[in-house]
Order: sequence, then structure tokens, then C-alpha cells
Amino acid sequence: MLLYSGFKHQLTVVEKLYHLTRTTAALWNKLRQATMGNSCSTTLGIPPGKGPNKVGCTDLMVNHTVQGSFFRLYYPCVESPDYEMPCWIPSQEYFNGLADFLKINRSLSEKIFNYLYGSFKIPAGLDAPFKPNGKYPLIIFSHGLGAFRTLYSAICSEIASQGFVVASVEHRDESASATFYFQEKSVPEEQNQLATPENGNLEKKWMYYRSLEPGEREFPLRNEQVKKRADECIKALDILTGINSGSSVTNELESRFDWTTLENSLDMCRTAIMGHSFGGATVIESLCKELRFKCGIALDSWMFPLDEEIFPRVKQPILFINSEKFQWAGNIIRMNKLDSSTIPRKMITIRGTVHQSFPDFTFLTSHWIGKILKLKGEIDPQVALDLSNKASLAFLQRHLSLEKDFSKWDTLLDGQDDNLIRGTNIDVHQSSM
Repeated sequence: MLLYSGFKHQLTVVEKLYHLTRTTAALWNKLRQATMGNSCSTTLGIPPGKGPNKVGCTDLMVNHTVQGSFFRLYYPCVESPDYEMPCWIPSQEYFNGLADFLKINRSLSEKIFNYLYGSFKIPAGLDAPFKPNGKYPLIIFSHGLGAFRTLYSAICSEIASQGFVVASVEHRDESASATFYFQEKSVPEEQNQLATPENGNLEKKWMYYRSLEPGEREFPLRNEQVKKRADECIKALDILTGINSGSSVTNELESRFDWTTLENSLDMCRTAIMGHSFGGATVIESLCKELRFKCGIALDSWMFPLDEEIFPRVKQPILFINSEKFQWAGNIIRMNKLDSSTIPRKMITIRGTVHQSFPDFTFLTSHWIGKILKLKGEIDPQVALDLSNKASLAFLQRHLSLEKDFSKWDTLLDGQDDNLIRGTNIDVHQSSM
């Protein structure tokens, strides 16, 4: 889950403040200072990758239909000071999707979201030239419930800066707050306001988050979705495998990126899958379905959607990185059912973190509003994400047999840091295992 009831409930506070500020300029200035720090503050923003590589990003949509594949690629790029950085929220429809997901008014939320988040950029060069340098390991990333492909750019940019290619899938199982595909035009071109020059006779079709119907059981829906999500991750892997082998690819989106530069530049023997929340469950499902994924990293995984019968069929190493405030006994018990005496399985918990310590929201909201919306925990967001990223890199080096220096962070995998807990902070009685 990306966002949850606490976020929705607390967002009503911001709505009320917004209504008040529409009538009094002084109150508006107070809200501005409270939400954005102060007029001179430059502390809010998505942190750039800290690795030795500059990072580029581009979008790929293969097959314009809903059955196609759609992901954002992060990759080491050729250095230049002139690259354009893409908007964090790609278009207004994603704000509308977040409003629908949270069950709040679109018109009002558009103003709030635009004000709080509309100006932020992702610290990566849009369509920047790929930097050839041997073969890069590949990571497929799966977003949480109500999220979409751009909301984990801090994690993806950091991993890419360390010498990986990362494909952040935008899922079309109706678990994303918003996504889109293209369909045949139903009206003459001169009457169609959604026509896009890059797609000729196609028009954009938006797909929004599907809420549970009254009386509908949640497990059948989520179980069906997690299976489709895994298939979408595998499809992204298939597409990148083809590109790496020299197969041509048709991008349904307008882009300057030259996909032929990826040929023979991906190490398809060193691939892994990573995801947050519902994406964490997608990690487990994907590992079961696809042995080309050599290991998986599940960030604050939501285990509910999974059939437990698949657990014995998961043969790859897994790292669970949990927040301190999100987890509960039943969820941890399901994670522990993946323990193995022969397959490496690790779990650590980051002190002072909340579920939203992994998506980018935590870096884009001031301390005060971040606490209200539960987008920040007690720990500095950068410290928390550094621990998560370093543990992830150490785990990837160990299980992808990388010739890197990430082993210097091996101790984090055993919880050896003042801000880490080995295993979990949740009291799980042995009798419940």
C-alpha cells in the first residue's frame, strides 16, 4: 500500500486549511510556511543519486493496448549539464488518480497537490544518452498500491547511479492510482481532443484505481492483481532481454532516447526484482514465477495478496526491509514462512520509519505537514533511505556476484547499526509460527 486511511483522514485537515486560506491572505501565507518550510527554504526535493554515475531516465511503452508494457527506465548516462529533468508527476491525470484513490474531491485536491508537489523534478536527465560501460545488472521495480512509475525515483536513481539499470513498471491491474494506454480513435481526428502526434490514429485512454465494491471480498481481487503484476514485471524483463540481444523495439511514446544503445549492455545473468508494499508482494510472486530473477528485495511488504502455497516454490534469496510503524504480527508471520535453512533470507527493520519512508513523498513535504500526513517518521528521511539503499546494494552484490565494493555495508544485513533492528520490532510468539 502506498497511501492508506491515515493519509486520507489527515488530508482533510489540509483541505480545511486550504478553504480558510482562500478567504484570508495571512492564513494562506501561514499555510505556505507550514507546508513548504519558509520562503528561503531549499531543503525539499528528491535527492540525486550518490553513486559514481550520472543518471538518465526515459519511458517505454511497448504495445499501445492495455495488454502492453509500460515502464520508466533509469540508467547511467553520459554526463552533461544541459539535460532537462522531468516533472515528478508526469501529468494532471495522476493527481486526479491520487484524489480518487484517497476518495477526496478532484477539484480541491488538484489545487492542493499542485501547490505542494507540482513544481518538483526528478534528478535525472530526460532521454539522456546511455553510458556504455560493460554490462550493467538489471533491476525490475514494482510500485505500491495507489502509486505509479515515478513515485520511487529517489530509490531508482540511487540504484542506477551505482551502476545498475532499473525499470520501474507502471502496473495496469487497476492498482495504480492512474495509468494510461492508447486505443483506436472513435471519432474523426478533427473532433478528437485527445489525439497525440506520436500515435497517429490512436488516442490516450486513462485507467484509474479500482476501489472495492460494497460487500466485495478483498483477497480475490488483490490475489488476481498480484499475479498480473508479476506477469507485467516478467514482460518488462522479456522486453529488455530482447533489446539487449539487438531486437528492435517500437516505443508508443514520443522520445529521443536511442534504445539501440542498450544492445549487449545489460547483464541478463544478473537480474533482480524489488518493490514496495504491494510491490513487495509482487516481488515474492515474481520470484516464484520467474527463475531469471536471481534475488528479490521487498520493502515494507504487504503479504496479504499472496497464496501461501507458493512460498515453498520460491527458491531465490530475499531481503525484507521493513519500517518500524507499518508492520503487524500477521504480516510478519507470513514473511517468516519464507524462512529457509538453505536459501538466504534476511529481514531488517529501520527505526523511526513509517510506511511512506520509501516513496518520494517523504522528501517533498516539510516536517510539520509530513508528520500530519504520516509521510515522515522520527528518523531523518535521508538517513533512512541511505540505510535501505546500502543494505540493498550489499545484498545485490552478494547474490548477483557483483565485482563492486558494496560488501562494506554487509553488516547492515544483520541489523548492525544504531538505526536498525535485526529482524523485526513486532512481537511474534513462536506458537503463532
